[in-house]
Amino acid sequence: MQKKIPMRTCIGCGTIKPKKELVRIVLTQDGKVIADRTGRAGGRGAYLCDDPACLEKALKRKSFARAFHMQIGPEACDRLKAEIGGDNAG
Repeated sequence: MQKKIPMRTCIGCGTIKPKKELVRIVLTQDGKVIADRTGRAGGRGAYLCDDPACLEKALKRKSFARAFHMQIGPEACDRLKAEIGGDNAG
């Protein structure tokens, strides 16, 4: 019997992909927003393609505010831009 592949939807572009192909963005319990490439960090998560264009779409559409039930600050946006846009090696 074949193992089921977990699928997730990118909050930027809306594409459904295997979980391992997406980056999990996490709102930690202390209120920080981080990119969790391992997929194991604790906290509320949302999935995003590892593409700066998808990050820009998610920020423009306020997808993080809907996913996390709160606005994310400009410093969190800058950190995500550096992590998603800068280092694409996983």
